[in-house]
Amino acid sequence: MLSANDTKQLFEKNITEQQVAEQLARLKRGTVFARLVCPATIGKGIKQMDESERQHYIEVFENDKEYYRLVKFVPASGAASRMFKDLFSFIEQFDNRCLPNDYLQNHPDNAVTQFFNNLKHFAFYEQLNHTVQNLYGKDLDTLMRENKLVDIAKALLSENGMSYGKLPKALLLFHRYKDFCRMAIEEHFCEAAEYACNTDGTAKLHFTVSPEHKTLFRKAIEDLRSHYEQTYHIQLEIDLSTQKPSTDTIALDVDGAPFRNADGSLLFRPGGHGALIENLNELREEIVFIKNIDNVSVESKATSGFSYKKALAGYLMHLQQRCFEYLELLDDGSLSDAEIDEIIGFARDELTIDIPAFIDDYSSIEKIDFLYERLNRPMRVCGVVRNDGEPGGGPYWVRNADDEASLQIVESSQINHENAEQECIFRDATHFNPVDLVCGCWNYMGEAFNLTDFVDPSTAFISNKSQGGRELKALELPGLWNGAMADWITVFVEVPTATFNPVKTVNDLLKDMHQL
Repeated sequence: MLSANDTKQLFEKNITEQQVAEQLARLKRGTVFARLVCPATIGKGIKQMDESERQHYIEVFENDKEYYRLVKFVPASGAASRMFKDLFSFIEQFDNRCLPNDYLQNHPDNAVTQFFNNLKHFAFYEQLNHTVQNLYGKDLDTLMRENKLVDIAKALLSENGMSYGKLPKALLLFHRYKDFCRMAIEEHFCEAAEYACNTDGTAKLHFTVSPEHKTLFRKAIEDLRSHYEQTYHIQLEIDLSTQKPSTDTIALDVDGAPFRNADGSLLFRPGGHGALIENLNELREEIVFIKNIDNVSVESKATSGFSYKKALAGYLMHLQQRCFEYLELLDDGSLSDAEIDEIIGFARDELTIDIPAFIDDYSSIEKIDFLYERLNRPMRVCGVVRNDGEPGGGPYWVRNADDEASLQIVESSQINHENAEQECIFRDATHFNPVDLVCGCWNYMGEAFNLTDFVDPSTAFISNKSQGGRELKALELPGLWNGAMADWITVFVEVPTATFNPVKTVNDLLKDMHQL
């Protein structure tokens, strides 16, 4: 039962009572696990391009991009605190305690030792050196000799230092060049200039950010914009958006009732990155490149990644052009049996759409209706890399509630790991999802799809969290490239592992692709 205050709270968030009822029902029902059929593999759901094909689709992109509106969409919400979890634990362990002089020697393999032994290789070294001099009147070399490692870590992470524990990843110094350093956001400016620049010279970027970081982002963009515009002879058009309050989700307490705060108000939590489908939908843009904020490398080593991004986009354009031609024929309705069979072959072989055997029993009109419904959807071409043990999602064939099989990106949290058959399929995956997507978001009539029409809400999952020391069950909305795109046309293309360079921990910045 909702009180008058509850109703007011829902109104302020633009959430309906029906939405709350549906969310509570999902929470009580529990996670609906994905039904894996088999992993997507080379030749069975994943396309492998040879060098001539890759060059061909790069040419398609370069020749045809003038006819499209391009934008780069970068999820960049959240603080970088998880990057530094080992340093935070180190501070907690030794703050106000004596650190053994031989700590680094006795812990040669741990992350903290790796961090301090390679301090001079981080792009933020000079800024950190300046910070410790201001805070302690000593430089980093002196503090290292004096074993003041906790002071160094606090200078990097604390608010009276560099505040790296609270800043967003986008605004951390990632890479050192000969005469300057770049933050992660700057590398995305460079990437946009390379493959997301429109014929009018504008490179359009859209960052999704946390509300508390919006001012910092705006200042950084204004400070940096003119430099990159002059360097690359482009006009940067940069937008920011935040996750909408209307996508927040309700939670359950241990008794199965709506979780309430101390003041009696309903607790609403951000619905996860799946809520960003609303932000993507509002762009109303035609071709959208999607890449995470931390998946960048130094520019000299990123050029091969740029070429693969162009190849993915060129392949999307090629597939869309053929798809649109067929949709116009289907819309007209006057097709021969041979033409229908040709479209079925294209849908099955090029778009990797599962065509059920019973379609042979359909009449011509039923086949036309079936194909029109399957083809008239947003399309995404997803780069996937060989699975080298990275945690996260991968490409699979999955059955939905209607028993239809389709290609999906599935996260570990969506799998019933207690089911031996499903666990075996999950572990047999050959490829990994690096979040390297090129999306076609307009239909064959030149209109933007309503992307929220293609979400599978049943793919939301339940996680156990706590609030103020009390346990709760939280509802995580279908992930942006998982359930939020479940009903898109999905094509997987293998790309080199070198195109995938995420920074999940600070020590990832020591890897080759992040060093000159």
